[in-house]
Amino acid sequence: MKTNKILTTIWDYFLMTVGSLIFCMAWTSFLIPNGLASGGLTGLCTIIQYGTGIPVGWTYPLINTALLVMGFLSLGKAFGIKTIYVIALTSLFFEVLPDFPQLEVLMDEKFLVALVGAALESVGLGLVLLRGGSSGGTDIIAMMINKYWPVSPGRVYLFTDIFIIASLLFVPGKGLVDMIYAYVVMLGFSFGVDFVLLGNKSSVQILVFSPKYKEIADHMINNVHRGVTALQSVGWYSQMESKVLLIIARKQQMNEVVNEIKEIDKKAFISVSTAMSVYGEGFEEVKTGLKIRKNKKMEDSTND
Repeated sequence: MKTNKILTTIWDYFLMTVGSLIFCMAWTSFLIPNGLASGGLTGLCTIIQYGTGIPVGWTYPLINTALLVMGFLSLGKAFGIKTIYVIALTSLFFEVLPDFPQLEVLMDEKFLVALVGAALESVGLGLVLLRGGSSGGTDIIAMMINKYWPVSPGRVYLFTDIFIIASLLFVPGKGLVDMIYAYVVMLGFSFGVDFVLLGNKSSVQILVFSPKYKEIADHMINNVHRGVTALQSVGWYSQMESKVLLIIARKQQMNEVVNEIKEIDKKAFISVSTAMSVYGEGFEEVKTGLKIRKNKKMEDSTND
């Protein structure tokens, strides 16, 4: 079992490395050489490069480092080693890949470049997210905002992307057409990541049908550290009573949970469905803003 976990960890970091490379090549080989931009932190760094000449390889790690520091101060230890690894690796790729001009793909049809770049970008980041990593950037901003205000991460991504792409209009030599292509990249990337992840930023509801339900449940709680609910069930054909296990997990944890179940019972029947919103311990909290207002009232009364 320990060997399997080591191999799984190695596999996770290998796929995150490949995903980071694909993500960076989408920018350095397609989007940036053809003068295209998009949303997110990479899009912002690209726009800065177009406007000032400062390469993405410099601004990307600097801004991400600043966001990480702010995130640690605001959220505590909310970022795992995988996120830091992906940010460091992506920063390295953005610095190294432009030194290989033979990897650049120059095309006259910018719409095709936008689609190809968006597809590669979504596949690359999708691989990273599937293995539990993150590229930082606007993810950190969304987490900080979502901690204090009832604003969904998706809305934060939308508004930040709109603002970042609109800033192209202030870059000399760029105009409305460039902004439209940037929105094409953004939309293509959004749909692509949703396709790869079966729903970005969502959770999954896993139902497990197995005669070894007790062993699986104990393993999930003690080793995988996922909550399990056992539901009473009756097989209508056999009329035999049993238990169905209900497990809620993050989308990027799905493969790990399923693999752990299969290690115990290869014949287990597993049903996975998307849960767009999960509220409770270990997942999202219902944000109402009441806590902040209550604390503010207490501070005001203390000052009085």
